[in-house]
Amino acid sequence: MPLDRTDNAPERRTSLHRRSFLTLASGATLASVAAPALASSASAAPAGSTAAEPAASTAVAPPPPAKHAAGDPDFGPNVYVFDSSMSTESIQTTIDQVYAQQQHAQFGTGRYALLFKPGGYGVDVRLGYYTHLAGLGLQPSAVNLTSSLQVLGDAHGNGTLVNFWRGAENVFAVPKSGQDTWAVSQATFYRRIYLLGDLRLNDGSWASGGFIADCQITGQVNSGTQQQWITRNSVVGGWVGSNWNFVFVGVANAPATSFPTPPYTSIAHTPVVREKPFLYVDSDGAYQVFVPAVRTDSQATSWEGRKPEGVSLPISDFYIAKAGTTAADMNAALAQGKHLLITPGIYHLAESLTITRADTVVLGLGLATLIPDNGVIAIDVADVDGVHLAGLLIEAGTQTSDALVRFGPDGAHRHHRANPSSIHDVFVRIGGAGVGKTKQSVVINSNNVIIDNTWLWRADHGRGVGWTSNTVDEGLVVNGDDVVAYGLFVEHHQKRQVQWNGENGRTYFFQNEMPYDPPNQAAWMDGSHRGYPAYAVGDGVHSHEAWGLGSYCIFADDPSIVSDRAIAAPHRPGVRFHSMITYSLGGGQGTIAHVVNDVGGPSDAETTLALLRSYP
Repeated sequence: MPLDRTDNAPERRTSLHRRSFLTLASGATLASVAAPALASSASAAPAGSTAAEPAASTAVAPPPPAKHAAGDPDFGPNVYVFDSSMSTESIQTTIDQVYAQQQHAQFGTGRYALLFKPGGYGVDVRLGYYTHLAGLGLQPSAVNLTSSLQVLGDAHGNGTLVNFWRGAENVFAVPKSGQDTWAVSQATFYRRIYLLGDLRLNDGSWASGGFIADCQITGQVNSGTQQQWITRNSVVGGWVGSNWNFVFVGVANAPATSFPTPPYTSIAHTPVVREKPFLYVDSDGAYQVFVPAVRTDSQATSWEGRKPEGVSLPISDFYIAKAGTTAADMNAALAQGKHLLITPGIYHLAESLTITRADTVVLGLGLATLIPDNGVIAIDVADVDGVHLAGLLIEAGTQTSDALVRFGPDGAHRHHRANPSSIHDVFVRIGGAGVGKTKQSVVINSNNVIIDNTWLWRADHGRGVGWTSNTVDEGLVVNGDDVVAYGLFVEHHQKRQVQWNGENGRTYFFQNEMPYDPPNQAAWMDGSHRGYPAYAVGDGVHSHEAWGLGSYCIFADDPSIVSDRAIAAPHRPGVRFHSMITYSLGGGQGTIAHVVNDVGGPSDAETTLALLRSYP
């Protein structure tokens, strides 16, 4: 890809820029819109070294490389490990330097992790792009942040609509003001956090959704201007605010289901889940990675008032990838039985990372980014038990891949009920930082895979963006049985955003925008149907269920374009949908004729919003 930008450069806007469209539509909440009647039925590039945006007029110097204490692992130059013996001033200086570098770097190359050993820290933390904060305790209470932990908005003049690619986990946050602000959009995570206070999910400007899991928040969560949100396996003191689509799964004190006014959907218990693996330091000062156990029929956190269930893996069992590491190096380590810990950086992969051993963990820090070269699949997982991918950004390369992530070969048939594989905070990007191409984003052929927060994004702004430039047919393709998704964000793919062919699939929260840039209706036909559905269930499927689905359109090049249906599915009693919304953005620039098959809708210039409580 082109490498001619600076790390803190402003983004290049195109005529497809999604966020300006969203601001046109977002002022209409469900409470204020006259809604239609409800229908019944790899080598790593060092951070800051290269980029693909136009140069900024004033460059921000990168922070000095991290130095690691004697006896600690060498996590490379972009992982800062703090301990409570360090001065507050020095810690604050490093945090501020990282933020200055990353605040505006939407498509920059900086990647950073801020890790806190057990202890107390009176620092103010603001997280910019590609910045990952984590406590290094086995329990969140081991690391106390007693000033603030925040994401603020308006980095690019679009509110918080482009606050992507950042996250925080595993700390006890005690904001001195009594409230933290977490004003984010897609590709973010707020996990395993014990917040003593209130949490505000916006800063007064529009935001387009996010993800909370395994958290205890003693105060009130105020979603404000957030358009949609999913919260899983948490405890909240209260919740206020709603706009389009809010889903709660296994959340204590969640609002009751009241879709569409307000648009809350609550499922009391989470059927099957395992939490994201995380790095910690034990009582002897040794680094370990904790791999949480599977929980079934669960509610609230995995840690409050109990010892977390799972296994600890010593850091010596991990190959630590740093700048200069190649795909061949990582594959050699995998062949030797090692797990992978991939430190912050950008890694070009000349060959697929091939995982053939059960129970392998691939854990990224600082939104570590993998780019497949030569049209290879970035991560290819065999049909084995208990493989866990976490904390990664997968970016399509310039030559077309078959997929960017694949679990299981075609025809995989083994069951993994006792030890399911999982995907946590794994994000995909096609275009934006440069031309990218793939046929499909993520393919799940194996059974019993858990998807836990993903954003599969064909870029609508940035570099390398256009109908024939950043090309990809489908987002998520599920051929395996008993696959479950929590927090499924999929946008702008050129055909179907989700194609679900496996039996017994379940989705809890789906957010989608159709592609902005089909040149005309003839170029965007699904057989005899006008346009492609966003969420399609295979004709032969007999059992599938989904809750909280939102699909939006704006056809910028030709507003006369129609998608006949947002959801396409066989009409069977075992195939069911709950709490659905479609929206024609930009004041009705494009049409979604029906919500599911030929039921519900339209969303068009006359009636932008359509709601459907259930189907069939």
